[in-house]
Amino acid sequence: MSKTTKTINEVRHAIENRRTVKKFKKDPVPTEQIIDLLDTAVWAPNHKLREPWRFVLFNGKGRKKLAEAIEAEMGEDNKFSASVQQVPAILLVVLEEDPRQAIWDEDFAAVSAMVQNFMLAAWSENIGTFWVTKPFLYAPKFRKPLGIKAGEKIIGMIYMGYPDVIPSAKERTPAKEKLTLFE
Repeated sequence: MSKTTKTINEVRHAIENRRTVKKFKKDPVPTEQIIDLLDTAVWAPNHKLREPWRFVLFNGKGRKKLAEAIEAEMGEDNKFSASVQQVPAILLVVLEEDPRQAIWDEDFAAVSAMVQNFMLAAWSENIGTFWVTKPFLYAPKFRKPLGIKAGEKIIGMIYMGYPDVIPSAKERTPAKEKLTLFE
């Protein structure tokens, strides 16, 4: 097997075997390792190299700041503020929005590709991830204390840590069943 074939097979293997992890061990994920993974993730395709993303990381004691922002919006009696303090690290991925629809669409796609890159890179280092979106991500009471400005969209929260449980694969619909082909 050639080196190129082996690399292609490794990429396909990573894509097909990555899982969404919701149960993590308590072990911390080093900040430097997360930054290194982000440095890999930003190689995502993005039109004219606009790099329309930024990140807010909550690691270690910093998770309390995220919990407090959730409580500011939802009150102290909610399941999310307690749960984020149990996840080893949480990354907010923020899109710098452009008012031009075509550019907004391109940038959203680029940020989504970057998130997938991050999740695959993390998986390659035995770090599980879970891409989370919640209504409170839009709330000013949540956004303001975290420095999320008008004109920015939180694409999601990426929970990450070393997997305690790796879920089994769920069947996917073969692409052929969703393909319209003109030959």
